[in-house]
Amino acid sequence: MDVYVWLSRCDAGAFADFVARYVDTRNPGDERLSAFLRAYVTGGAGDADRAAIADLRRDDDSGGAFSLYLNARHHDGAVITVTREGAAVLGLTLDDPDDSAEVEGRARALVDRLRAEFAAAAGCAGTELPPAHSRQEWEADGLVRFRVGELPRASR
Repeated sequence: MDVYVWLSRCDAGAFADFVARYVDTRNPGDERLSAFLRAYVTGGAGDADRAAIADLRRDDDSGGAFSLYLNARHHDGAVITVTREGAAVLGLTLDDPDDSAEVEGRARALVDRLRAEFAAAAGCAGTELPPAHSRQEWEADGLVRFRVGELPRASR
């Protein structure tokens, strides 16, 4: 079960806190975490960092959106996504081989906790749910099991 929260903007403090609390920094699973941190948290990103981040995009039409899949400390995975709109999606994965009600209950509690920790407007969860790379993807219901909260109105 994949659990996500939507942050209205990329926030260096939120990214740093998420990595510190949830990512296995000794074995992050993707060496591009360092490039991401330089680009979005500490500053000082160089051309090699920007190239490493560009490599995380799904395709050339991504509009700059990308996801960084990482090993988590106490969950089955962690994901940091920067959306096309410049928002952020933070995610954690819970192992759920039996599609159990217990894991769904843990997912609901995790969404609530993440929303509170990161002042996230909304959260959602689903089985094999990829992280949203845009507001439109977030609002698609295909694999979403449940939602809480609402995204702020899109600026026009």
